[in-house]
Amino acid sequence: MSTPRDLMIVALDVAPSRPLGRGDLSLALAGAEAYDLLRTGTLRLRGDRLAPLTGPGPDRPAPLSPPGPEDGLLAEAAAALVREEPYEPLPDWLWRRGRGLSSAYLAALEAEGQVTWERSRWLPFRGGRTVLSDTEARRRAAYRWAADEPVLLALAAAVGIREELTPADPAVTDDTALTVLAAVHDAVMELEAVRQRRALEAAAFANVWRGA
Repeated sequence: MSTPRDLMIVALDVAPSRPLGRGDLSLALAGAEAYDLLRTGTLRLRGDRLAPLTGPGPDRPAPLSPPGPEDGLLAEAAAALVREEPYEPLPDWLWRRGRGLSSAYLAALEAEGQVTWERSRWLPFRGGRTVLSDTEARRRAAYRWAADEPVLLALAAAVGIREELTPADPAVTDDTALTVLAAVHDAVMELEAVRQRRALEAAAFANVWRGA
């Protein structure tokens, strides 16, 4: 089970509740990677810092299911962890690892034949829209989505794939997962604030040139 891959597939397969930004999705994918690495015992949280675990020990359980060859991007994420103390804060990881991550996952799915491009006959050389193939990975992601898997739902809500969660939705109860989800939510809000500030600056600049 790969949460970032499933989130990417859901993002391609479900009509979003609001326009879906690549930056928002990239931050959520980085959070999904951190969640999977924490869930499998590849790292643990020390406060808000990601501390990699190198093997079994008194306070280092063996990973439940370390990233395999089929999870190349998750293995890449594990290799990218900062391994020197005081380790990297989770928010910093989201911004560093998340840079361009949605494009990387889309390219990986395309390389695996999970995604194809449907081109318009009127614009054959100007891109098109992504079309998901009927694969086991798509069915697995659809199953988690239909089952209202709490972490997947929360990540989807954070980026606008679905509406915000309500008390009727399944709740995340694990403290570690809640920490990751809160960091993703804060990062997405910060990115939106940056967008709004830039839009205001651009509008003010345009008004100066118009003599407003």
